Amino acid sequence: MLSSFITMRCLALGLFCLLCCNAAQTYRRRPRPITARSNTTFPIKAVENPCKAIPLDFIFVIDSSRSIRPNDYEKVKTFIINLLQFLKIGHNATRVGLLQYGSVVQPEFSLSTYTTKSEVEQAVRNMEHLATGTMTGLAIQYTMETAFTEEHGARPMNLHIPRIAMIVTDGRPQDTVEEIAAQARQAGIQIFAIGVGRVDMNTLRAIGSEPHSEHVHLVANFSQIETLISVFQSKLCGGSDMCEVVDHQCQHICVSSPASYRCKCREGYILNPDGKTCTAEDTCAVVDHGCEHICANLPRGYECLCRPGYQLTIDLKTCNRIDHCDLGNHGCEHNCVTVPESYICTCKRGYVLNLDGKTCSKIDHCADGAHGCEQEFMSTEDSCVCKCRKGYTLESDGKTCKKIDHCADVAHGCEQEFMSTEDSCVCKCRKGYTLEPDGKTCKKIDHCADGTHGCEQEFMSTEDSCVCKCRKGYTLRPDGKTCQSLDLCQTVHHGCEHQCVSTNDSYICRCFEGFMLAEDGKSCKKPECSEGVMDLVFVIDGSKSLGPNNFELVKQFVNSIVDSLDISKMGTHVGLLQYSTKVRTEFTLGQYSTAQHIKSAVNRMQYMGRGSMTGSALRHMFESSFSTKEGGRFNIPRVSIVFTDGRSQDDVSEWATKAKNSGITIYALGVGKAIEQELREIASEPDEKHLYYAEDFEKMAEITKKLKSRICADKPSDENMCQCENMIMFQNQVTEKLKSLVQNNILLCSLHRYQCSGLPLTNYFMCHSCVLLCVFLKP
Repeated sequence: MLSSFITMRCLALGLFCLLCCNAAQTYRRRPRPITARSNTTFPIKAVENPCKAIPLDFIFVIDSSRSIRPNDYEKVKTFIINLLQFLKIGHNATRVGLLQYGSVVQPEFSLSTYTTKSEVEQAVRNMEHLATGTMTGLAIQYTMETAFTEEHGARPMNLHIPRIAMIVTDGRPQDTVEEIAAQARQAGIQIFAIGVGRVDMNTLRAIGSEPHSEHVHLVANFSQIETLISVFQSKLCGGSDMCEVVDHQCQHICVSSPASYRCKCREGYILNPDGKTCTAEDTCAVVDHGCEHICANLPRGYECLCRPGYQLTIDLKTCNRIDHCDLGNHGCEHNCVTVPESYICTCKRGYVLNLDGKTCSKIDHCADGAHGCEQEFMSTEDSCVCKCRKGYTLESDGKTCKKIDHCADVAHGCEQEFMSTEDSCVCKCRKGYTLEPDGKTCKKIDHCADGTHGCEQEFMSTEDSCVCKCRKGYTLRPDGKTCQSLDLCQTVHHGCEHQCVSTNDSYICRCFEGFMLAEDGKSCKKPECSEGVMDLVFVIDGSKSLGPNNFELVKQFVNSIVDSLDISKMGTHVGLLQYSTKVRTEFTLGQYSTAQHIKSAVNRMQYMGRGSMTGSALRHMFESSFSTKEGGRFNIPRVSIVFTDGRSQDDVSEWATKAKNSGITIYALGVGKAIEQELREIASEPDEKHLYYAEDFEKMAEITKKLKSRICADKPSDENMCQCENMIMFQNQVTEKLKSLVQNNILLCSLHRYQCSGLPLTNYFMCHSCVLLCVFLKP
């Protein structure tokens, strides 16, 4: 029972295997259809008689412009794959290459890239759409010049492998195709032109080979392109032998190619330019003929010939010259030259043949006077030659002369200078030197050696003479011999009350700190407000209504006030704001400690020339200008002078009131269009002491004088000077000043010899400082 069951199973399994094998064989016999990405299937008909194995070099040239839709692009790829079924692809069979083009040419693979059909099919499937322009002419040029070269896989022309290019396009080219397509066809490329849709038929005919009926095809759309498969099957598979069906007119041999043919010649012949007739090969070119001059082809061989003037020797290969001069009757005076079939007379160099053709005369090349020589000339055999006189040499132009430089070779050995003469190079010395007996080296001339210079202190020999000099601290007098001291303060009666300072050729008087030089330039005086100490901040209007010229007058006004103050570290400090649309600190209270530095800073101010925000300026003055950060001092009176020439663009009352309430004394100065009510809001009370107005800038001097008098009359009290911190600051600064004076040999007296009496001293520290001041002020 079990054995029967096993037997049945074996029979069933064998039957199943037999059915599968038959199905597999049926499947192998039926070609698989090639399917595009758009799911459109174009089956390949079964081919009972396979294609003839005609080797081809086949290039697909595919239009990949933006006018081709993606699904149509897939149909073109399917068309290519189906055509491949008719080709036997291999290194020694048909080689296939492909390029696509748009605005540029993009080669996908060359004739040497793939050797199997499956590789080519996969490469076609992997192509990507360019979607750009339509440069068909450029693509044909690339096909001819690059794709069909041996470097890119094309086989040599002498192997006579047909070169096929199939161009598929759907639109009008953006470049010219006629000329380049004709060149490609002349180069032996057989072109099939396939147009799809609205392609101009004339363009296709200009591209495709002849006959056009075999090489030019046009279909309505990409769906109909598959209808050309059967057409190309007959062409590619060699369905008909073109040499048998057409009147080829080949003189020797006709060779068929897909849809065309070409003529060949038998061995020993070459094809003529008409492509049909043949000519015997050049025998002279292929055999070792041994002809000395000329080899001439004959119908059944060749013969040797000689050039004119020669004759063939007995060996029928070499040639001997026919010498007509050897006959001895030529009559030439100088030379006889044999020429073909005759002879001519010639003259020796420098002579010319006479009219009789036999005798000669000497040539004078200088006779016409056109030689252009600068100095001398001489006629030679060939030409008129220029010459130069002794001591000169001919220039490169062959006409002019230049003096011979005997020093040019640098072998003269001169220490300093040299000069070329007619015969040689002579050494010279610079001014102040004399030539040594060796004629090359130089020694310096010592003009002081005779001791007659008369110099009071020092002397020095120069190139020309002996010059007097003075030691350090002295200068030479106009007599050029005697010296005087550079410190005129020690050698003249300067008359300076405080200090004398020597300059380059004179001296100036200076005053001690806290004093200013009087008009006589020698005596010193205290400033008008020398006893007042304050922190003063100018608030200056720099609006555009003021104008650059008036702004300069305002700067003069500020400097005039500064001149009346005792500016010093312990005295008055000055700061300045300029305002317009914005507020700008020109310098702070702590920045400068001398009147000269402050006035220089005022002169450097640049005019702002915009709006007039007086309220913002008052706020900045109140919040920042008197702060410790900007140099404000404790318990020192705070004063502000506000200058304006017009109405403010913001409110002034709020910040003026805050400033005055904080203890700041404000003087308000108005000129021109200044508003009286604003000036009253700005100025401290009473108005008659703190408010000043002038109708125009010409009257600025008047209010300046009044303001200086008022500031000096209202000078701050010295009580604040007795505050502890001010006393310490005063002591430190006086000590530093005295140290400087001692170091400069200005203070030489002993302190115990001086006393300060009648001063309200409150402690030892202040007393000691006063003693030092007495020493300083009473030398």
